[in-house]
Amino acid sequence: MDRRTFLGTMTAAALLARGVARAFDEHKIDKLGAELYTVREQMKADFDGTLAKVASIGYREVEFAGYLGHDPKQVKAAIDAHGLAAPSAHFPYDQVTTNLPAVLEAAHTVGHKYLVCPFIDEKMRKQPGIWKQIAENFNRAGEAAQKAGIQFAYHNHSFEFEPVDGKLPYDMLLADTDPKLVKMEMDLYWTVKGGADPLTYFKRYPGRFPLVHVKGRDKDGNMASVSADNSIDWKKIFAHSEEAGIRHYIVEHDNPPDPFESLKESYGYLEQLRF
Repeated sequence: MDRRTFLGTMTAAALLARGVARAFDEHKIDKLGAELYTVREQMKADFDGTLAKVASIGYREVEFAGYLGHDPKQVKAAIDAHGLAAPSAHFPYDQVTTNLPAVLEAAHTVGHKYLVCPFIDEKMRKQPGIWKQIAENFNRAGEAAQKAGIQFAYHNHSFEFEPVDGKLPYDMLLADTDPKLVKMEMDLYWTVKGGADPLTYFKRYPGRFPLVHVKGRDKDGNMASVSADNSIDWKKIFAHSEEAGIRHYIVEHDNPPDPFESLKESYGYLEQLRF
């Protein structure tokens, strides 16, 4: 082998090794989920057909925000028919605090691994000392859920980042709940809109965020489909996925002009994203 051939071979080998190393350094989202609240009106009109369309986009996981009149066995049959899984679902605060046995039974039937409380009513939020009480209720719900083999979690909006008596409700929930019993489904859009930095929370509470809602935010701060044009740096955030403990990335848009097109656009961007 002459010198030129040798150097060419070494250069090619070096480039290959570099490419392999880069491939190992980069991560991607294995399974993208869709929050079915995005297509709630379509679900009401055609439950099975809407699930079929969501699956046809490429989503393999869905998160329910109510079963829309279907019982858990019907829900399970519908997602199975379209090759979908539903690792998580939203259940209102009153259900997880007063009707938890029935919620857990439904969760087992459908196959939910996470039971998520999605919202705290504004009237309740105005009660003195309410966040301490909510934390206590979440701990109780989390303990019962854990005994049933299910993880309890809470989904935020932006009001949790508005100070109450000098403290942020989100901080109070994280501090006053047992990290093993209560996890967080961080809604990245609402967190940023509330003026908080997700990475600060990932560092402060590692492993506490197994679920995230992925919503786009345009340059003016409005909710949008997920894309490279968003004002949220997705690569920067998702580069800390292991630290945060993220296992499920769930796409949502509260009021898109075209729900299916929004889910499709977000899927197209996130499916090719490397971080």
